Amino acid sequence: MAFSADVKGELCRPHINRRCCAQAEAYGVLLFCGTFHPRQARIVTECGTLKERLPLLFRKAFKVSFDQLPEPGEGKGTFLIEDPAKLRTIFEAFDLERDASVSLHINLAPLEEEHCRAAFLRGAFLAGGSVTDPMKSYHLELATSHYHVGRELPALLREAGFEPKETQRKGNRVVYFKQSHHIEDFLTYLGAPVSAMAVMNAKLERDLQGRVNRQVNCDSANLDKTVAAAREQLAAIQRLRASGRLDSLPDKLREAAGLRMDNPELNLAQLGALCDPAVSKSAFSHRMKKLVELADEPSSGDEASSPESSR
Repeated sequence: MAFSADVKGELCRPHINRRCCAQAEAYGVLLFCGTFHPRQARIVTECGTLKERLPLLFRKAFKVSFDQLPEPGEGKGTFLIEDPAKLRTIFEAFDLERDASVSLHINLAPLEEEHCRAAFLRGAFLAGGSVTDPMKSYHLELATSHYHVGRELPALLREAGFEPKETQRKGNRVVYFKQSHHIEDFLTYLGAPVSAMAVMNAKLERDLQGRVNRQVNCDSANLDKTVAAAREQLAAIQRLRASGRLDSLPDKLREAAGLRMDNPELNLAQLGALCDPAVSKSAFSHRMKKLVELADEPSSGDEASSPESSR
């Protein structure tokens, strides 16, 4: 998940200027972090840059601090808020019901502005998103355990100009993109243009490698055909020589046979260029076909010894 970590690192670098965007981003984090209800907000992450960003984000958005911070160092870390007053501040900021029995929904009121929608989706990706290395495959997803949030997210994305796909996986609603250009556009929208460019460059490199592989496979297939044809031609010339018919052939055919015998590794175009005068690939191919046809015909000795010729 190194590429996913790089993307999140890029998204965490910019400073948070607007409080409305800080709240929108924090809203996305909370709805996609896994645990968010009136008694507790728990955010678990192993992204180092997100660990640095979250305290600043929540201070800017709600003027609250976390009740528990992760231990210093790498690996997963847990951010926890259980203080009722802090949770009430957060829930009131988004006009959310503080009844534990009420399912969470996406409140669109704080997301009316385009920059706030982008901030919300950025927070959602930071907390519940991932993207594969584009050199291996194209897949970006956002996952949440809140059913209605997962059902409402695609509409928000379509409003922003995207066409996501949806699925259910292990109790989570998953919204995802599989096309490289959709991933590029989405990363740019979130605020990660460098990562979007990396996806674009990876696609170009993979497409180029694919074309090279196809050309190599095509060349290999053509080479196999050339080798098979050369073997057939050489065998035909050997039969003509063994039957004593080679020396009685027209000059052009004897010249073609000699060139093929002396240069078994050359293709027809190269052999045609060695003729005196030089001939086209098509003309030399015709001579080779004639030699094969003649070699397949029974010799006069064979005809004399056949039952039909003896009658």
